[in-house]
Amino acid sequence: MEEYRVENNQATGQVLIVDDVEVNRFVLRNIIADMGYQPLLAENGIQGIKLIQKCHPELILLDVAMPEMGGFEFASIVKGDIATRDIPIIFISAYDEVDDIVKGFELGGEDYITKPFIPEVVKARAGVHLKFHETRRDLLETNRRLKTSLNSQLKQIEQEKKGVLYALMNLARRNSMYEEEFIERMQYNCRLVAQAMQLAGMYDDVVTDTFINTIEIAAPLCDIGNVAVPMEILQKKAKLDPNERDRMQTHTRVGAKILHDVALSSEYDDFVQMAADIAHYHHENWDGTGYPDGRKGDEIPLAAQIVAITNVYCALTADRVYRVPYTKEEALRIVGADSGEKFNPEIYNICRKISRQLK
Repeated sequence: MEEYRVENNQATGQVLIVDDVEVNRFVLRNIIADMGYQPLLAENGIQGIKLIQKCHPELILLDVAMPEMGGFEFASIVKGDIATRDIPIIFISAYDEVDDIVKGFELGGEDYITKPFIPEVVKARAGVHLKFHETRRDLLETNRRLKTSLNSQLKQIEQEKKGVLYALMNLARRNSMYEEEFIERMQYNCRLVAQAMQLAGMYDDVVTDTFINTIEIAAPLCDIGNVAVPMEILQKKAKLDPNERDRMQTHTRVGAKILHDVALSSEYDDFVQMAADIAHYHHENWDGTGYPDGRKGDEIPLAAQIVAITNVYCALTADRVYRVPYTKEEALRIVGADSGEKFNPEIYNICRKISRQLK
C-alpha cells in the first residue's frame, strides 16, 4: 500500500521519496519537510509511478535497489515519458560503485547520494536541483508569456498590413468606378467556383479548403495595381490609345510588387503569394495572347484563372453608366465565346453548371 504523507501545509513544492526501507523514507521525509517542501512517500517503484500520475513532484529521491521495480527501471520509465522526463532524479544507495553511478547518469539522473544520509549533504544537493528545476520552470513560463505577447503583437501588425492592402484596394476600386457590391460578388463567385471545382475533383491537388478560403480574401486585390494608373485612363469611356493601353497594363506588375513589398509573416505566406499571382496574371489568356507575360494554359496560376473568368462575369452583370447590366445568361454566353481562348474551358463549364448560384 502506498504511503502519502504531508508534513508541511506551507510547503512550496513536492518531493517524491521512493525507498523500500521505512526508516530511510522517514529520515528523508524529515529532511525534505525541514527544507520547506512537501514529501511524498512510496515504498517501491510501482507506488512511485502511481504517485507521479497523481502529482507532479519537483524532485525525485530514488533508491537503486528495490523489490518489484528497481530504481533504474523506474528512472527509465520517468525519463521516457515526455510529461515527466524533466523532473530531476537523485539516486540514493548504500553503495558507491562506479558502474551504478555511471548507469544512473546514463539514465538521465541528475545526482547520486550514498547512505547513511548526512542531512546537510541531502539538503545541499536536493536544494541545488530544486532551485534549478524551479528556475527552469519559471524560465519556461516567462518564455511562454513572451511568446504569447509577441504572437499577439505580430498578429496585430499583420492585420494592420492587411488593412493597408485593403485600403489600397478600395482606392483602386473607387478610381476605377467599381461599386463595393462588385467586389463582394467577385469574392462570393470565386469561392463558389473553387468549391464546385473541388467537388468535381478538378485540380484536387491544388483546390483544398485552404485554397478556397484564401482565394475569397485574395481575389479583391486583383486590381490593386490600378493605384498607379492615372484616373483619366481608368475612367475613360472611349477606347484607349496604344500608350494608354500600355500604361493600363502595367497595373498587373505594379499590383504584384505592392503585395510582395507589403509582405506578411509566414502565417500569411499563402495569402500573399496567391494575391500576388492573381494581381500579376489575371489578364493572361488561356491561349497565350494575354499580358503581361504571355503565359498560356496551366502556366497561369489556377487562382488567376478563376479570378479572370469571374471578374469578367461580374463586370458584365454590373451596372455601368454607359450600359445596363447583362443578364446571367447573356454574360455566360459572352464569356463562353472566349472559352478556350481567354478562359480555361473546364472552369467555364463549371460556371455554366452552377450558373443559378452565381451572383
